[in-house]
Order: sequence, then structure tokens, then C-alpha cells
Amino acid sequence: MSAIRLLVLGAVRQHGRAHGYQIRNDLEFWGAHEWSNAKPGSIYHALKQLAKQGELLAHEVAPSTAGGPPRTEYELTEAGTAEYFRLLRESLVAYDQKADVLTAGVGFIVDLPRAEAVELLKERVRAIEGWRASVTEHYVPEDGPEQLGHIGEIMNLWISQADSGVEWTRGFIARIEAGAHVFSGEGDPFVGVLADGEENPYATDVSAEGDDD
Repeated sequence: MSAIRLLVLGAVRQHGRAHGYQIRNDLEFWGAHEWSNAKPGSIYHALKQLAKQGELLAHEVAPSTAGGPPRTEYELTEAGTAEYFRLLRESLVAYDQKADVLTAGVGFIVDLPRAEAVELLKERVRAIEGWRASVTEHYVPEDGPEQLGHIGEIMNLWISQADSGVEWTRGFIARIEAGAHVFSGEGDPFVGVLADGEENPYATDVSAEGDDD
């Protein structure tokens, strides 16, 4: 799966209704342009595609009295909300995706109930451990991966990544079970978006087609 759809849907959802530049500004504030494919062109393209697919509703906004260009504001449809939560749940369970998928999922995890978040992360652990077991059963030579020369280091890399993934996930589960963070239905969650007019210290300041849409 691609992280960009989850990021865009999640960012729009946090605002309720937002125009493209606001979404770009949020994602740059989160550093998503550094750790994912959420570049300006990709963001604006995703907004338009999600609208075409019926997952976002596009509203044409009148030009400002100061003479600025009209902008399109977006909000999630019922189908968009369903797709957002599907992608969110999948991102937390899938262990065989790029790191940006899990990163995006963690960024929105508090939109889920606490118990569900824990269960999804436990499912992630089970999936990683199952993958590790199957790999070591079928591909590790009897005397260890070193018997494959430097190629055996690939196996060492895979196993190390699996073990560190399990360790991190179990630590995250423990923190959630101990009461960390505010999840859905528990009160006001942490707000990770910029207030109207607030300067973004992480903005790239690179103009892109779509900034004025």
C-alpha cells in the first residue's frame, strides 16, 4: 500500500474540511516529505484522485475579497472515512511494507479505540514472528547463514530487522496498555496540526502547482 492515501485522508479528517495547501502544510509540519512520498505534487494529485473516486468531497470556494484565486476545499465522504480506517488498520498490521506506511499508521493510531490499537499491534507481532519462523526454517543453513559467505549477511539483516520490529512493537503495546496517549472515545487527543495563520517551521517554501487550488 502507498502511505500517501492514508496521509492525505488522515490530514483532511483532522481538519474536517481543508484546502490542498493546508494539507501540504500539515504534512510538511509532520516531516512527511522527508520520510514518505508525500511531496507537493503527490499530495495534490492524491486529493484530486480521491475526489474522483468519491472518497473526498470537493467544494469550490469563492475568491477572497483581497483578490486571491479561488480554492477547492475537501472533506471526507462516508466512503472516504471507511477507506481511511481500512488503510489505518492495514498499516498497523502489515509488516512487509515500506517504513512510511507504519510511520503514517502510528501518526493516526489514536483515531482508534485503545483496545483495538493494542490488538492490531499484537497481530503485527504475530505476523512478524510467523515470517521469521518460516524464513529461518527454510533458508538458514544448518551451520548458520555464514556458510553462505557474505550472502548470509542478508539473512542476518532480515532477522535483525524482524527482531527489532517485534521489540519496538511490544514496547509500544506496553506503553498503550499502561495508559499512554489519548485514544478515540477517551477525550481530546493530542492536536498535531497547525492553527490558522501559525507559521510552519518545517515548510519547504518550494512553490508547486496546486498551491493556489
